[in-house]
Amino acid sequence: MYKRLLLTAGLILLVILTSGLSACAALTGSTASSGNTGAATATVAATATALAASNQIALPSIAAVVAVVQPSVVAINVQVTTFDFFNQPVQTRGAGSGWVIRSDGYIVTNNHVVEGADDIVVTMMDGNKYPADEVFADAFTDLAVIKINAGNLPALAAGNSAVINVGDWVIAIGNALGQGISATTGIVSAKDVSLSETAGQPLDNLIQTDTAINPGNSGGPLVNLSGEVIGITSLKITQVGVEGMGYAIGINQALPVINALISNGKIVRPWLGISAFTLDSMVAAYYDLPLDTGVLITDVTSGSPADEAGLQPGDIITGIDGNAQTDAGNLMTYINSFSVGQQITITYQRENNQNTVTVTLAEAPS
Repeated sequence: MYKRLLLTAGLILLVILTSGLSACAALTGSTASSGNTGAATATVAATATALAASNQIALPSIAAVVAVVQPSVVAINVQVTTFDFFNQPVQTRGAGSGWVIRSDGYIVTNNHVVEGADDIVVTMMDGNKYPADEVFADAFTDLAVIKINAGNLPALAAGNSAVINVGDWVIAIGNALGQGISATTGIVSAKDVSLSETAGQPLDNLIQTDTAINPGNSGGPLVNLSGEVIGITSLKITQVGVEGMGYAIGINQALPVINALISNGKIVRPWLGISAFTLDSMVAAYYDLPLDTGVLITDVTSGSPADEAGLQPGDIITGIDGNAQTDAGNLMTYINSFSVGQQITITYQRENNQNTVTVTLAEAPS
């Protein structure tokens, strides 16, 4: 009996010791695992640090770019005279931006910044103010050039908007809210965007950016990280619920217009002389029209090539030189691909009859 009790006690002790050893082994394994986790965490942290260091090397300082570009960006303040209900003159003030393209006093901006202005004042970064001596503008591309009496101005270099990529960093610098020159940054969101600022007046090859664009930024430069102008800030989408959709005119498309404005004071374009609307099924049904696709002529300018050819409001243009036309904006762009004096053949629908007419394009009025 006594021996049996001793044997039982020994077995219990052996079980306790075995459990203790297992627990120690488990604790040791846990400690070893924690050590491995710590090493992994250290590796991740080291990788993150290396990536951060790499990014800092790859991405130039925004401050350095702004410091180089900012002296070439100008604030443009305008005064426009309008008339109230009683035909009394009312003075309205506005603000925009621009940038120096030539050191001898040529400033680039948007047409809508200076259009109809009675008084235009350009303010440089150093505070010097200059009245506009001359203004050359092109409403179709929304571009304008202001000439001021100044020299040795810091001109900006033009980049190449054809080589930008979605995701590239860009900086918009301008007279936001008329509060002086400031900078915002973002990326290129899309390329080759087409929008219609007004009916029948498309803006093509636009650069879309999420860079903050505010009233007063119009006409200012959109620059890359080398400080080169790749676009001219022009407009933004302001609909409720839309965020971060600003647009700039690509510099490759803008430069020929800018150079022509500087050299000739105007842009020579072919002119048909119509106002038009893109036809759809709803409009066709409402006005009981014979077609539901095409370009509906809404007005014909007296004495224009269209008027002389006999085109009338209500006619529906369906083709030019055999090329189908279904969009008013695209039709205007297509017309601009021709030369002044060139003849085109227009196919159109009048009531239930399809007709063709040859039109000789004239020079667009200033």
